[in-house]
Amino acid sequence: MSFYNDVIVPRLTHLLMGSRRLVPYRARVLGPAQGRVLEIGIGSGRNLPFYGPGVREVVGLEPLPQLIAMAQQAAERTRMPVTLIEESAEAIPLEDGAVDTVVTTFTLCTIPEADRALGEMRRVLKRSGRMLFIEHGLAPDAAVRKWQNWLTPGWKRIGGGCHLNRPIRTMIENAGFRLDRLESTYMPGPKPFAFIYEGSAQPY
Repeated sequence: MSFYNDVIVPRLTHLLMGSRRLVPYRARVLGPAQGRVLEIGIGSGRNLPFYGPGVREVVGLEPLPQLIAMAQQAAERTRMPVTLIEESAEAIPLEDGAVDTVVTTFTLCTIPEADRALGEMRRVLKRSGRMLFIEHGLAPDAAVRKWQNWLTPGWKRIGGGCHLNRPIRTMIENAGFRLDRLESTYMPGPKPFAFIYEGSAQPY
């Protein structure tokens, strides 16, 4: 991997995802997590402080070793067991129905084969389990979508593979999930980067 992918992208990810404006979203979405949690793209471990007492274990999946190292430091400051796995979400190394909760926060935008990854999330999630998510993606306004589509090819190259124009709701539903809560809005900031989807879903 290049120096950019090895060093710059992990540091940039840590900085952006640590923004204070994301704290209310993290707290609201992650509060209902229960049991054994699989967090897709755990990054530097920014979500760990927001898991409640109903969580007995967190399994964190992350393909970048530099972020795994940062997440390990964060895990040492938590009360619950945290297992970190250096792997991509397209091939989750867990058995069928192995987790009670799947968590994704600003992750689906960067996974190369996101549809395949969502299928894997459904596979490892118990039938009674839930997927909790905060993701940015395709906006409802035509003018904003035009900018998202225009910016995405270049932004992917400098943003660690991030797509601005993924239709998050459609992707989740097409993967075999039923949405039981969905809120979508623009966060403060440039609109092509700021339309978010927040909610939860259950497997069919």
